[in-house]
Amino acid sequence: MQNSAETVSLPSEAPAHATGRTDFTILGAISFSHLLNDMIQSLIVAIYPILKSGFHLSFGQVGLITLTYQITASLLQPMVGMFTDRKPMPYSLPVGMGFTLSGLLLLAVAPNFPLLLLAAALVGTGSSVFHPESSRVARLASGGQHGLAQSLFQVGGNTGSSLGPLLAAWIIVPHGRGSVAWFSLAALLAMVVLLQVGRWYRLHHVARNKAVRHVAGEALSRGKVVMCLSILGLLIFSKYFYLASISSYFTFYLMHTFGVSVQNAQVHLFVFLFAVAAGSLIGGPVGDRIGRKWVIWVSILGVAPFTLALPHANLFWTGVLTVVIGLILSSAFSAILVYAQELIPGRVGMVSGLFFGLAFGMGGIGAAVLGQVADVRGIDYVYQLCAYLPLIGALALFLPDLEKPRRALAKA
Repeated sequence: MQNSAETVSLPSEAPAHATGRTDFTILGAISFSHLLNDMIQSLIVAIYPILKSGFHLSFGQVGLITLTYQITASLLQPMVGMFTDRKPMPYSLPVGMGFTLSGLLLLAVAPNFPLLLLAAALVGTGSSVFHPESSRVARLASGGQHGLAQSLFQVGGNTGSSLGPLLAAWIIVPHGRGSVAWFSLAALLAMVVLLQVGRWYRLHHVARNKAVRHVAGEALSRGKVVMCLSILGLLIFSKYFYLASISSYFTFYLMHTFGVSVQNAQVHLFVFLFAVAAGSLIGGPVGDRIGRKWVIWVSILGVAPFTLALPHANLFWTGVLTVVIGLILSSAFSAILVYAQELIPGRVGMVSGLFFGLAFGMGGIGAAVLGQVADVRGIDYVYQLCAYLPLIGALALFLPDLEKPRRALAKA
């Protein structure tokens, strides 16, 4: 943010020929690494039924596992981003994956609940390094197509998250919690890929950062920027509290309400998370074309009719509605992240860490709070309550259209 107390100028990035071509090889590598990283992380949530029965946990304790992982990541990510804005660390990515690998191995053998929490904290620490730094790499490799780059980065992570329940149903449920250790091979593969990404990052970050230029755009007061960031924070709260209700408790909801098996419930969760992955490709490119404000507004508020209908649906329509919800809701984050990066130019790491951290934090707090609600009021009540969260998306109407002055400038 600029030193002036009065205004913050909106950045306009140079076109692709100024910042360099879009490097799809690097975007593919970072997206693939995101897939492996989030697949590993999603295994924690995917084996909750095994952990719950094996350690005789309450819903509140299940939520505490998510809270530990998410809060560890949310607190550290902005700090990592702020530090690397000032002192880039290209090889921090494989180091962060090393923490994830350690947490995964501990998860496979932990003999008690406290060590399960430690395993979750180690995985969260790995995420705190991976997400802000990978988001920076995606922006550097974007060639000016920031929304597209963030969507490609996000689709890797969301695809990985969707694979967790499926792999749990196929491998971990039949063979037991110890089989989690086999997924350490995925972490090792990610470390190899990230070493190559780190080499590219070291060679390109200085040249590409200098190639970015800012031109005069609409000036926002500092108070307006704070208001915009606050609205974006509330939208993150709405999105990730709702996603926590699905990712952490959907299998329990299906087993309780419709009497399905654990494996059947895992497949339903996979279908929802795969829809989230598919939808994450939409928000960034569409935001590049029509403006990120409108993508944010439609993707959160537009999902409300479907979330309100979900608690009253039968098993078939529950599956259909969750797919629609996943497709629409997941298109928001890439647009929110790029919008925030444009509000505060030159602080890509800090903004990425802040918003990834906020997303993780809201997901963790949501899992813990909703677990307590489920213990007291029942799992059905969780979905009746969360159905109203997307209505907060109406606040997006108060966000300024950042692309409007740039479009006018381009036509002049």
